[in-house]
Amino acid sequence: MILKRALRVIALLTTLAVAVGTPAAAEPPSGPQWTPLTYASAPADNPLKGFMPYAGSYQTFPYSMEWFYLPLRDVMTGPHQFRWDALERQLNDIASRGHQAVFRFYLDYPGKPSGVPQYLLDQGLVTHQYAENGNNGVSVSPDYDDPRLVSALDTFITALGRRYDGDPRIGFITLGLIGFWGEWHTWPYDGYTQPENWMPANDVLVDVLGRYERAFDKTRLLARYPSQDNKNLDIGYHDDSFAFETLPGQSWHFVQRMIDEGTTEKWRQEPIGGELRPEIQSCLWDQPVSCGQYQDFAESVAQTHASWLINHAAFAGAGYTGDNYFRALAASKSLGYELTVTEAALARDWVSVRVANRGAAPFYYDWRAELAAVDSQGRIVKRWKTPWAMTGIQPGQDPATLSTRIDTHGLRAGRYGIVMRVANPLPNGIPLRFANTSQDNQSGWLHLGAVTIR
Repeated sequence: MILKRALRVIALLTTLAVAVGTPAAAEPPSGPQWTPLTYASAPADNPLKGFMPYAGSYQTFPYSMEWFYLPLRDVMTGPHQFRWDALERQLNDIASRGHQAVFRFYLDYPGKPSGVPQYLLDQGLVTHQYAENGNNGVSVSPDYDDPRLVSALDTFITALGRRYDGDPRIGFITLGLIGFWGEWHTWPYDGYTQPENWMPANDVLVDVLGRYERAFDKTRLLARYPSQDNKNLDIGYHDDSFAFETLPGQSWHFVQRMIDEGTTEKWRQEPIGGELRPEIQSCLWDQPVSCGQYQDFAESVAQTHASWLINHAAFAGAGYTGDNYFRALAASKSLGYELTVTEAALARDWVSVRVANRGAAPFYYDWRAELAAVDSQGRIVKRWKTPWAMTGIQPGQDPATLSTRIDTHGLRAGRYGIVMRVANPLPNGIPLRFANTSQDNQSGWLHLGAVTIR
């Protein structure tokens, strides 16, 4: 936890430092000559945001991430034995399309065979059968308090983090493992609706939370429910009943939980994701809305600051058509960040930009910007790394001013375009595109202006 916070503080301070002027900043004594850049809506398939499908190749709707579940038994074969092939196949398949993965491991998915590692069942781990949620006895709910299962989860989470923390194929991980669908509930077996409570004791939940946070310093994590146990951890949240049980009013609604637990501002540092409630995915974009029960989508985004949502209806079959497609497209683009360069100032040996966030949430990863010089033939002839990270640029705040020196020695006399991009660490991943008319959406380079070398 300490290392993770230190890394994120360093990224934020680096951005803020170059914004206020340090040795990395270099502006002429008379001050910069700022040139405004024109805003244009950013692409809907910007990385790490927007609507996403269950893993697969689709042409019906733009996307940059794909979702999947995996049973723990597919990778954990013994107390300290792992076979990662199933996870590797999924990650590689998704990465081959230039997308990042979001996923969850489960032990109990109603209607699917048990995800409990076979060696634990062979050792006599107690399980509960149930018919609810369409399960009809197919899956089983394990005894989460059994020390053998607790030890297995500790070992698995540690091994997962050691192998995959910071893997560029991964966008986000939802904690999973506990409860139906890995959603950290066993309703109706909650001790109230039904006398039996199949959820683990609180100390087991706290242990799982702590293990995850210690195992991951780079890859962002999300928990299902805000709580006092995770309030101060470097873990975000996912609302899997989005625009259905999101807005305040009932104690179990997502935003109400955030209010009650004091986590309504956590989105500024940790991501919010989830799933558009499956029952409303196909009807929410009708005018008038034809869903029997729903909540306002725009208001749900405004109060949660969500960055991504599973919405498979946009991709299944023919997807959305007509005006419904464009309403859903606008909704997808409203999620997460939208970074735009409002102004740029250039000289032979320095570059300054002002970057604003017109979106609903920050960009959460420490992807660094780079600059390049482009000659009259459109060829990149020199590149410069920068200390600029887009993390920490919050919606609704004044633009961040970022400045850095560039060494133009070696460039022939002439006029050069200066361009900037934030590359995706996934080798063939979709680059972060800025919301500007001078943004090249294919290469990821944003044209800032030109300088003359004499």
